[in-house]
Amino acid sequence: MTTKDAKLVPQKAQKTSHTPMFEMVRGMADVLPKDQGWWKLLWQTGHAVSELNDFHFIETPPVEPAKMFLSAAGVAEESVEKHLYLLKAKGKGGEELALSYSPKISVLRSYLEHRLAYFASPLKVFYLAPVFRRIEEFPEHPGQFHEWGFQIIGDGDPLYDGEIILAVFDFLKALKLKQMVLKINSAGCRVCRPAFKQRLKAYYRNEKDMICRTCEKNIETNIFAIVHCEQEQCKEVRQNAPIVLDYLCQSCNNHFKSVLELVEDNAVLYEPDAWLLPENDYGTKTIFEFYVPQYPFAIASGHRFDYLAEAFGGRVTPAMNGALGIERVIEAMKLQGLVPHPKEKPRVFFVVLGDQAKKGALRLMQLLRAGGIAVVEVAGKKTLKAQLKSAERMNITIALLLGQKEVFDGTVLIRDMSSGAQETILAEKLVEEVKKRINK
Repeated sequence: MTTKDAKLVPQKAQKTSHTPMFEMVRGMADVLPKDQGWWKLLWQTGHAVSELNDFHFIETPPVEPAKMFLSAAGVAEESVEKHLYLLKAKGKGGEELALSYSPKISVLRSYLEHRLAYFASPLKVFYLAPVFRRIEEFPEHPGQFHEWGFQIIGDGDPLYDGEIILAVFDFLKALKLKQMVLKINSAGCRVCRPAFKQRLKAYYRNEKDMICRTCEKNIETNIFAIVHCEQEQCKEVRQNAPIVLDYLCQSCNNHFKSVLELVEDNAVLYEPDAWLLPENDYGTKTIFEFYVPQYPFAIASGHRFDYLAEAFGGRVTPAMNGALGIERVIEAMKLQGLVPHPKEKPRVFFVVLGDQAKKGALRLMQLLRAGGIAVVEVAGKKTLKAQLKSAERMNITIALLLGQKEVFDGTVLIRDMSSGAQETILAEKLVEEVKKRINK
């Protein structure tokens, strides 16, 4: 981001020391310390689920060639282009760069570039990545969010569609989300989908006076975008439109049945959704979304994209992705009254008195932490009274006092915060003595 992207506070406001000179770029968001419990819970849960399901970690850069995302979009190129965060900096050969619009596309690029088929076939990876999309027409959608994704590349067997869906389901279930519903459909393949698209176009040409202007334009340019329109008149017209399930070839039909059997066998509640279709050209066959009743948007989604590698100069490479929107999942958990585990509070407070004691205090604190004992300090407060007050506010069990005398003697004063009783102990036995007291 350049300084032009940041919102500059007017000159008058800069006279006030409490007013920041810069604010966040519109659509972006900070992850603040008060939210660390939520993020820690999702990190830990995601890593546990990924490991159990034998997914390997992958990370791709937040900056990619803009042409990569546009090539993937196909007929939706115009829509994707206006949603890209383009950068002024140029890449190799002067190519235009953009912030990551879709991590799953970046993962496929990495798979092809680094020939990861030699690492594993199929390749099973997971990622946690920021996503950047300019969606100014929908202010409820942020310009930046985070995805936790699962991706399997190199095999088109419906087993792997089921494995992705179940990995996402296991993640959400481990977070204790309730009343989850899987919406699922098939988007067909290059054999059967053209006939469906032509039939859909014919239907909407006859109804173009009944739909919005944007959808009227999309009839010829991006027919699947029409089924995602939220305008009431468009939703009404959609009710009688042809559905893709009536046009599936035998291969896609068998594939979809197999995926549904896998879902049923694993007791996942699902609803077939005939209007769940990809907004791009590269989505094929299985497409799904997870919802909870309290939240209006999908908290997780995914689809197969078997032909995308061809757009990047590769061979047909089957691939399946499923991803959770981290911020949406957190919001859904809040709406269901779920809370993350509270951070365990330190039970030991280190009181540092005088400059000479600071060096020795840091060494002793590191010994305690190496022994698995969480310890906190506020050495910036100079007086004994101020530091002990801080310990009381934190409900600390034990306070350790170190001053100039204790440094010279090689001792530490240990104080029971509830009774006020104090005792001098040797610094070399500090870890052992503190463990004994906090484990009483």
